[in-house]
Amino acid sequence: MNIFERLTSGEEIPMNHPDYGEIGVEVNKTIALSTKLNSSKNVHEIRQTLSEIIGSPIDESTTVFTPFYTNYGKNISLGKNVFINHACSFLDLGGIIIEDNVMIGPRVSITSENHPTAIETRKTMLPSKVHIQKNVWIGASATILPGVTIGENSVVAAGALVNKDVPSNTVVAGVPAKILRKLKNGV
Repeated sequence: MNIFERLTSGEEIPMNHPDYGEIGVEVNKTIALSTKLNSSKNVHEIRQTLSEIIGSPIDESTTVFTPFYTNYGKNISLGKNVFINHACSFLDLGGIIIEDNVMIGPRVSITSENHPTAIETRKTMLPSKVHIQKNVWIGASATILPGVTIGENSVVAAGALVNKDVPSNTVVAGVPAKILRKLKNGV
């Protein structure tokens, strides 16, 4: 497996690993494409350039507003009828899956990357996939941390810090996010 496959499989990779430099090469390519992305003149152009960044076509029903930030991009999977508002940041070396009909508010941060707290191992990448299931709504300025799955139909309130899985059909809020209530019949 190459370093990117090992990251998406959850393998811890120290920054002094001989293959770690490959990440920098790919990040530089993404930075160049991000400049093009964030100067796009319309949603169609955004969709085209973001498709190039993530390495797969984005469905015409999906809309992303710029600016949009990602460090790698190739480990982002976007479903159909997804809406991503302005100034979102996705750190995707561990993988980010966004299913159909998801709405993401402005300034949302999703990261699939972490580091140990111990000084001697802090320069180790701890990747862990983030999975946003169907019909989720993530409010403005929410932060989704590595390894989190947000269940179908759930709502993450604006400003929430999600550090553990969110069950389907729930509303979560706060820092850290806690369940406020269950949704019944979408309400």
